Amino acid sequence: MIENRPVTTFVSHAVIILGICIVALPIYITIVAASHDGVRVTQVPLPLLPGDQFFVNLRSAFVEGVGNAREQSVGTMLVNSLVMALMIAVGKIAISLLSAFAIVYFRFPFRMGFFWMIFITLMLPVEVRILPTFEVVANLGMLNNYWGLSVPLIASATATFMFRQVFLTVPDELLEAARIDGAGPMRFFKDILVPMSRTNIAALFVILFIYGWNQYLWPLLVTTDKSMYTIVMGIKQMLEAAEESPEWHLIMMSTLLAMVPPVVVVVTMQKLFVKGLTETEK
Repeated sequence: MIENRPVTTFVSHAVIILGICIVALPIYITIVAASHDGVRVTQVPLPLLPGDQFFVNLRSAFVEGVGNAREQSVGTMLVNSLVMALMIAVGKIAISLLSAFAIVYFRFPFRMGFFWMIFITLMLPVEVRILPTFEVVANLGMLNNYWGLSVPLIASATATFMFRQVFLTVPDELLEAARIDGAGPMRFFKDILVPMSRTNIAALFVILFIYGWNQYLWPLLVTTDKSMYTIVMGIKQMLEAAEESPEWHLIMMSTLLAMVPPVVVVVTMQKLFVKGLTETEK
């Protein structure tokens, strides 16, 4: 039985509300700044209520571009970031599913050795191997395209380890039943393992999509064509205004637009995401 303690309940709700306010305040300021013109945003005191220029700024940023990134619109940058994030998330999940399936269900020489080799790559993030990776990408002619942005970031030891642990919890009786029914390895993988891993796939997709969306260093190295700029790169370029002052109202609008796709992914897949992280039984 849970006791009803008014003081504890009040404190708990107060802490939650305070945390929400702290997190929401920068977002609210961004929305306010994005709804005023450039002159009002730079005046003191700063505006605390939304203005009437929101849709004007939205059109300017989305269609025309901002500051040093004016050669490409924010809409193009969002598309580039979206394609890169989707390719990274889907590619990581697909490769990790297949590699974990091979490690768990196939018997071949040095099987665990290969698994530990994959696991050790956790100590080799992109920042450590960035020069040889860039050389390989350049030699393959993958600069300034989506393949160069995504392929070097696709392999994931973490996802492989996670799916391996999931597959190890699958009862052997399912494998035997599939064999009796005449199912081959790939049919067992497609019809049994993948559906049983649905919540884990959803949880990983959310994490990996945000990981791909927030990439800055690697896209900065492999893209010299401004038509391939991602939104994170674009916002950084907008801040470098040289002799002119930054267009803060349009930068804030671009930042607001950059938050939309990750928020949509998290909200859309929230239930599966939480279930995938907390589910212990199959």
